[in-house]
Amino acid sequence: MTEEEFFSATDVSRETMEKLKIYAALLEKWQKAINLVSKTTIPDIWQRHMLDSFQVLKHATPTSGRWIDLGSGAGFPALVVAIASDFDVHVVESDQRKCLFMREVSRETSTPITVHNKRIEAVTPFEADIISARALAPLDKLLAYAAPFASRNTEFLFLKGQDVDAELTQAAKCWNIDATKHKSLSSNEGCILKVRDVSRR
Repeated sequence: MTEEEFFSATDVSRETMEKLKIYAALLEKWQKAINLVSKTTIPDIWQRHMLDSFQVLKHATPTSGRWIDLGSGAGFPALVVAIASDFDVHVVESDQRKCLFMREVSRETSTPITVHNKRIEAVTPFEADIISARALAPLDKLLAYAAPFASRNTEFLFLKGQDVDAELTQAAKCWNIDATKHKSLSSNEGCILKVRDVSRR
């Protein structure tokens, strides 16, 4: 997928597109010094990372509010969400170099984000409207990480791969959840798992 194909597929504004292009250029530049994402995915950044991240927005019920992304890494989906929406985005990432990268993208694109350079367990909990994560941990662990930041109305949007059904079975041993799978636009094997009404068993 080219950047032009991404633009056509998502119908984002030209201003948003310009900021995403800056993000993509910074990712390629920093990737030479820091392993931000798998190097094999760099040639396909617009599908593997940008579209993969952007698609979560269409599954969010609210259109604004506080969004927490856990284990943000190079900023996917958090920075794409921040650039393309009105959410107040918080990123939680323990790797200092990745936090420096996300702050650089924030500065260069004039996109405000709040960076928490800590392990998830070390962050003082605050309430979120939406909690997301991509390639961080199995579902049962994700829910444990996310629980301190959740209220009864919080939505969870997790980008998941081919093991999602096994993860749902495992999570059901400890958690009551209302989960819906949505087919990924960027991967035949992936899905966006939308979870609501979470409580411990």
